[in-house]
Amino acid sequence: MPRKLRPCQSAQLYVLDVASGESTLLFESSTLLFEAPNWSPDGNWLVINGDGNLYRFPVDGSNAPEQIDLAGVPEINNDHVISPDGRTVYVSAEDGHIYAVPLVASADATAPWGGSHRRVSNDRGDKFRYYLHGISPDGATLAYIGLRHGEVGVTTNVFTIPAAGGPDTQYTDDDYPDDGAEFSPDGQWIYFNSERAGLVPGHAQLFRMPAAGGKPEQLTHDDRVNWFPHVSPDGKHMVYISFPPGTLGHPADLHVSLRLLPPDGDQGGTVAPRELVRLFGGQGTINVPSWDPTSTKFAYVAYPIE
Repeated sequence: MPRKLRPCQSAQLYVLDVASGESTLLFESSTLLFEAPNWSPDGNWLVINGDGNLYRFPVDGSNAPEQIDLAGVPEINNDHVISPDGRTVYVSAEDGHIYAVPLVASADATAPWGGSHRRVSNDRGDKFRYYLHGISPDGATLAYIGLRHGEVGVTTNVFTIPAAGGPDTQYTDDDYPDDGAEFSPDGQWIYFNSERAGLVPGHAQLFRMPAAGGKPEQLTHDDRVNWFPHVSPDGKHMVYISFPPGTLGHPADLHVSLRLLPPDGDQGGTVAPRELVRLFGGQGTINVPSWDPTSTKFAYVAYPIE
């Protein structure tokens, strides 16, 4: 079941200007809980999900969100990315698979965007699920988290798969919870968050590792719980969501902040992050890449309760 708004709660889509730190409200709904904005490569619109569906929203606010035809894709979650050419959106579905859907109208589309889909992910059995998070700058490779139900519990590790379909490549293989795997704009790094730096759960920090393979490098070193690193297209900034100390996972409806660091992190704790905004949110706020193409602003969602 898709997450729903609580009584007296709304979903608010904002754009934050990094230079000024000011946020502009683009859209608000008290009926549709939408999440995870992606910015289109041409800068003209955002893709958001809500109620198991996908919507397209113009950045200028000239129209209400319009549903994208998913043409038989199973109910989706909030993991989706747009191809660099803007012609395809890749989505994670509740059946545990990744699908590719056109963002230009196909012959069988019932809406202006969308149509016939194809499955990207492999059949690895009902104990393995794909959670999509990133796409390489050339559009050839998807980064995802592979969740596996094993004999001794659940593991989440970093993987990639060709966007056209093909064999999976595993990057981490351990019991540390990983999430949010995403490419740097030059394709040289995979960024992610992980519990591998903590002795007990509730201490997620940000990491990166070479896309060619190698040892993870820790990027944040504080008592906050840091998730979902997104590097700006120009490679100069990294925005992420920061939860209160001790938070397990990335739950909804908490007082969180969005913070900014250079892409090489806090240099062992010697560089303080810039706090951009505090808000009530968490899950759905900034799960996927949401920078605009100019690297001057990004989109996020807040969920205030009156």
